[in-house]
Amino acid sequence: MEQCKILGEYAQYVEIVRKNAKAMSLDVAVQNAVDECIQKGILEDFLRANRAEVIAMSIFEYDKEEEEQKLQKTYEAIGEKKKAKAIAISLWQEGDSIDKIARIVGEKEKTIREWTGEKN
Repeated sequence: MEQCKILGEYAQYVEIVRKNAKAMSLDVAVQNAVDECIQKGILEDFLRANRAEVIAMSIFEYDKEEEEQKLQKTYEAIGEKKKAKAIAISLWQEGDSIDKIARIVGEKEKTIREWTGEKN
């Protein structure tokens, strides 16, 4: 039961960091979250004893999570572009016009020409 309480308090801490990070720099957000949690009795003993380590690790982990999310979005965009290219090539092979393909896949005609090897 004690571990569930600690896990719940940790979730509260993380939520406070995220809320703060929307309005201030990450390092200030983490420091304020630690102070707020101590004042509210959330992980109070642990945060008092390990303040510097918690702040350093929280900043590192938050930055890591943000970078992983950015990387995931990039991968998704690349995947969408590959799908659009495959669809464009298929449509071109079926005889559709470059301008029609461009409208369907949401790309510029120039891009469709590059993908298909079609010259003006």
